[in-house]
Amino acid sequence: MKLFSNIYKKVIELARHRYAEYYLGGMSFAESSFFPIPPDVMLIPMSLARPERWVRYAFLTTVASVLGGIVGYFIGVWTFEWLESILVTGGYVGKLEQAKSLFSTWGVWAVLAAGFSPIPYKLFTITAGALSMAFIPFVIASAIGRGARFFSVSGLMAKAGPGMEPTILKYIEWLGWLVVILLITIVIFTQV
Repeated sequence: MKLFSNIYKKVIELARHRYAEYYLGGMSFAESSFFPIPPDVMLIPMSLARPERWVRYAFLTTVASVLGGIVGYFIGVWTFEWLESILVTGGYVGKLEQAKSLFSTWGVWAVLAAGFSPIPYKLFTITAGALSMAFIPFVIASAIGRGARFFSVSGLMAKAGPGMEPTILKYIEWLGWLVVILLITIVIFTQV
């Protein structure tokens, strides 16, 4: 069964769509505050399909992601009491305390690292707001972290260019299932 190669082909098709930049911007904005799918799933094929636009795509993704991160920050500010009661009821007090400790120890560096890493960025944007992190350093760290990530990804894909597509198609099924197994493992071990 060729599940991931069919998904990849559909994403490449969407990447060439005339409204692809709007989709990329919307996905980048939403992912930073509530949406579960990272914008890389659009950024990568768009940069492969049109390598001459990689800077434009990286810039759009970064700006939209930082704006979405600001929304996530204010979600944290305005809903912390409600979220805290849900976390306490759900037995996540330890995780909340761990996040508080991380932010008190690392502060802006935690946001910067989260912006660049594959860790769900929305967790850090909401937590930064909930824990009243200083707003301007939050925005600056977000811009640097997200920019570093998206410019790196887009630039690497543009450099690889369309010639990378046969390699991607050759290994996409293995990579797709590896990601699924990794996600299941993470879910299992975070519940223990």
